[in-house]
Amino acid sequence: MFEAHAAMLVAAAEALQELGDDHASTEKCLRTIQDREHVADDVIRDVLTSVRKTFLTPFDRGAITSLIGAMDDSIDEMLAAARAIDLYELKQLRPEMKDIIGIIGEAARVTNEAIPLLRNVNKNGHRLHQLTERLVRLEGKADDVHAAGLKRAFREVARTNSLEFAVTREILRHLERVTDAFEDVANQIDGIVIDYA
Repeated sequence: MFEAHAAMLVAAAEALQELGDDHASTEKCLRTIQDREHVADDVIRDVLTSVRKTFLTPFDRGAITSLIGAMDDSIDEMLAAARAIDLYELKQLRPEMKDIIGIIGEAARVTNEAIPLLRNVNKNGHRLHQLTERLVRLEGKADDVHAAGLKRAFREVARTNSLEFAVTREILRHLERVTDAFEDVANQIDGIVIDYA
């Protein structure tokens, strides 16, 4: 179930990357992300039901629900970012927005690589730590891009077009929150590795 959810993260991130292409169909991309988010919601419900019904779980119940919750926050934040881009009818994203979307895509792929390794934490503990470190570094990189994007937008448009600056700030914030959610995924995986490796 975790692997199915991770696949939805990748699919949603790919749709978000398509949304970052200039003049892409925001309606089509948003619909794709919404569809992936709905599938992910079904998966999280299945996980939570299974956790309640299973006597012996592979990890602590709290670790299971925390990890799937963090993963679900990632796709929820992607949907929120896509909705904001659609709401403001942005047809061309600023370079920093595209950069963060690229980081989100990489974070989704790293998560997708890490999740199957949880089947054998003892054997894969070292690799899982490497992948979670990568997720944390990606989040830090997104923070830097976010800050640089805000500064550049402030210099270029804040004094002449306050609405454009406000929209830019909001979209950058939404995108950066996606990477924050992936950092939470990394922290949850790290906790499982520490407890079970």
